[in-house]
Amino acid sequence: MGKIAIVYWSGTGNTEAMANLVAEGAGGSADLFTPDQFSPDQAAGYSALAFGCPSMGAEQLEEAEFEPMFESVKPSLGGKTIGLFGSYGWGDGEWMRTWAADCEDAGCSLVCEPVIACGAPEGDAADACRELGKALAAV
Repeated sequence: MGKIAIVYWSGTGNTEAMANLVAEGAGGSADLFTPDQFSPDQAAGYSALAFGCPSMGAEQLEEAEFEPMFESVKPSLGGKTIGLFGSYGWGDGEWMRTWAADCEDAGCSLVCEPVIACGAPEGDAADACRELGKALAAV
C-alpha cells in the first residue's frame, strides 16, 4: 500500500464526512488536507489521491478555494491514480461527470466511478466512500 492523500473542501460538513469515510476505507492511513494545505509539489509524494468537492452554484466545483488548488495540481496528476467524491443538494451529478472527464483528459486514471451523495453520506453512499478508500489503498 502506497501513500494516499485525500484533499477536500466542505461547506456544510457533508463532503468532509465523505472524506473521513474514504480515509476509513483506506485503513486510516491516508493524509487529509483542505485546499489551502495542499500544493502541486505534495502530489508527487503520493501513489494515489482522492479529491472531494461538493456541487456548487450551477453544478460546478467550489470556485474560491478548491478549483484554484485543483487546477494548480492537475498538471502533476498525469499517470496518477485518483478518486473523486462530493455531495450535492440539487441537480443530477453533472458537476461530477464534467470533473471526471476533465481528469481523464488530463491523463489521470480514475480508480473507480466517482462517488456522490445527496446530502450527508449515508447507506449506499457511505459504503461507496469506504470502497473508494479500499480501492485507493490497493494501488
